[in-house]
Amino acid sequence: MIIEEIMKRDVLTLTENAPIKDAMLLLDKYRIRHIPIVEGPNKRIVGIISDRDIRDASPSIFHSTEHLEDFLKPVSSIMQRNVITAHPLDFVEEVSTIFYEHNIGCLPVTEDDELLGIITETDVLHTLVELMGAHQPSSHIEVKVLNKTGMLASIANIFKELHINITSVLVYPYKNPEYKILVFRVQTMDPRRIIHAIEKEGYEVIWPKQPGINL
Repeated sequence: MIIEEIMKRDVLTLTENAPIKDAMLLLDKYRIRHIPIVEGPNKRIVGIISDRDIRDASPSIFHSTEHLEDFLKPVSSIMQRNVITAHPLDFVEEVSTIFYEHNIGCLPVTEDDELLGIITETDVLHTLVELMGAHQPSSHIEVKVLNKTGMLASIANIFKELHINITSVLVYPYKNPEYKILVFRVQTMDPRRIIHAIEKEGYEVIWPKQPGINL
């Protein structure tokens, strides 16, 4: 899945000369957390302002009536200038990595310096949940296998023989590099029959392992 499929296209923006109070009003009225700061007809990104920037610039509750003139200063005085952006053809997993590595909450989406949309960490989280099928009734099964070619196909064939539909598959490394973990989400609420069949073929199911239940 690529970013242009899930990004928000109607982006609220401000110019860098807009007063801070205008940013505060937009953040509050539309319940958003970030506003790109742009210039020119193509809305070229020159900065971004967040609710955190507003909080950092606001007086404490003990001095809430002091220095109110500060809110008339331009947003350029507090905006972040080194803005990381995404391209509409970037993959969702690539953008997830950017959020993780840079600890940011949103990415303006641009092409040829033109602002096309915006994507937030919440958008990405919702998309990943849908891609994994975690929002649907299903079971989560983890199988430890040798780290070699063909293991995914071998386990998937067991599901095929049992006529169990696979919603999603993830692969992640095991602490011992000779093995890897295959994570399946399957459309059944009772995985015991599947687990029994997998273990019968000599594979180790590491989840679920429930004490007191004979699988």
